[in-house]
Amino acid sequence: MTFDPPRQVDVPDVPPVSPVPDAPSVEQLLVVLAERDQLIAELTERVKELEARLSKNSQNSSKPPSSDAFVKPPPRSLRRASGRKPGKQSGGQGFRLEPRPEPDEVIVHVPEACGSCGGDLGQASVVGEQTRQVFDLPPIRLAAVEHRAQRRACSCGTVTTASFPSEATAPACYGPGVAALGAYLLGRQHLPVERAAEAMADCFGAPVSTGWLASLLPSAADKLEAFLVAGRAQLAAAEVAHFDETGGRVGAKLRWIHVACTDSLTMYHLASGRGKDSMDIGGVLPDFTGIAVHDGLASYRKYDVTHALCAAHHLRELAGIAEATGQDWPTGLADLLVELHVAVQAAKVQGKSALPARKLTAYRRRYDTLVGQGQQQNPPPPRTGKRGRPALGPAGALLRRLEVYADDVLRFATDFRVPFDNNQAERDVRMVKLQQKISGGWRSRSGADAFLAVRSYLSTARKQNQGALDVLRVLFNGNAWVPAGAGA
Repeated sequence: MTFDPPRQVDVPDVPPVSPVPDAPSVEQLLVVLAERDQLIAELTERVKELEARLSKNSQNSSKPPSSDAFVKPPPRSLRRASGRKPGKQSGGQGFRLEPRPEPDEVIVHVPEACGSCGGDLGQASVVGEQTRQVFDLPPIRLAAVEHRAQRRACSCGTVTTASFPSEATAPACYGPGVAALGAYLLGRQHLPVERAAEAMADCFGAPVSTGWLASLLPSAADKLEAFLVAGRAQLAAAEVAHFDETGGRVGAKLRWIHVACTDSLTMYHLASGRGKDSMDIGGVLPDFTGIAVHDGLASYRKYDVTHALCAAHHLRELAGIAEATGQDWPTGLADLLVELHVAVQAAKVQGKSALPARKLTAYRRRYDTLVGQGQQQNPPPPRTGKRGRPALGPAGALLRRLEVYADDVLRFATDFRVPFDNNQAERDVRMVKLQQKISGGWRSRSGADAFLAVRSYLSTARKQNQGALDVLRVLFNGNAWVPAGAGA
């Protein structure tokens, strides 16, 4: 028996075995778990913040109705039930189209044949008649008035030419009435230039060019210096004035439109921001010494005036916090503000100028108690070691404002000159959103300034019972209408 020699087998190199790492210590595990818990808490808080932001709308926050986009919240009024049925109340004055005692034209309709036997009624006696008046527009067409300036030769040899009226600026031109109508469509009804030109051609037989229309607002604004100076001075002297601001696009950039107003005056101006420097441009707040009603923007606090905060803003914010937290204090505080408002209105109807001191003290005690309850349920977040104060959140920020500026929040109850809300300014500034929806933003700063100047003119005129077309016509004749006096 023979044996084969042993074969040589190549054995691969085996890498050295690394030592098994030591297990983490308990301290290290606790640090990792603490970091995980902190991350989870931060993510949870961020999710809550995003959910709260998504749930905000114009009815539970200070967001404008235009921000509700395509998802409109169900209608909800901040008013309390009055017990009255909807619609016209019994005994209230009604309104309807009334016939004129002296009509412009009378057309008599004569029956030709008897409705029973068919007999001829041409010679029949008239035993009565019924009347109906139809109010309609007459055919509208431009009236062309030709002005002829005669040239006359004097015995001295000089030839003198008569002067043309101010509206006759060219051999053929549109008069102040057409210019007033065009400016009205652009500045009051917010129509784009092309649609305004179409409306003037279709409805009034005035086929104007878009270039001429586009020049109307800048031309009108150039004539408004006297009005603007008088309006700002009267607003600065008002006892109570409203202030607000909203964003608008000018040349594809965000700008801010500021409004200062009363129930008889309106002044708009454009600025790059919402700080004090931007507010100073309007020329009202730097000289204002009365009561400024606003929504609580910090920039207003830089003026040495008496402040009054809009209660409607607080009602909306309280409603949003009640929905988000389920806490009771926001609803209680909202009910208190409404109850105070009702008491003030009732006192005004009775001819009183103030609420009884004891009643005011009781209301203030309830107010402070509810704010205290809210602060207990929403304590400020702990310090993180970073510079600055941690964010208070919606509830904490509102509670701080209600505590620090309690006198301004309740100003409407302690001074009957002050309204419950800032609706006057919000109504006046809402036209900016209408302009953006209908015509878009402004292409240039000069165009925006011209629009706001003309809009200030038209809004003030309307508040003082002046016809828009009337004041625009006199403006294009070179005589701007100026308000007679201030009104708070």
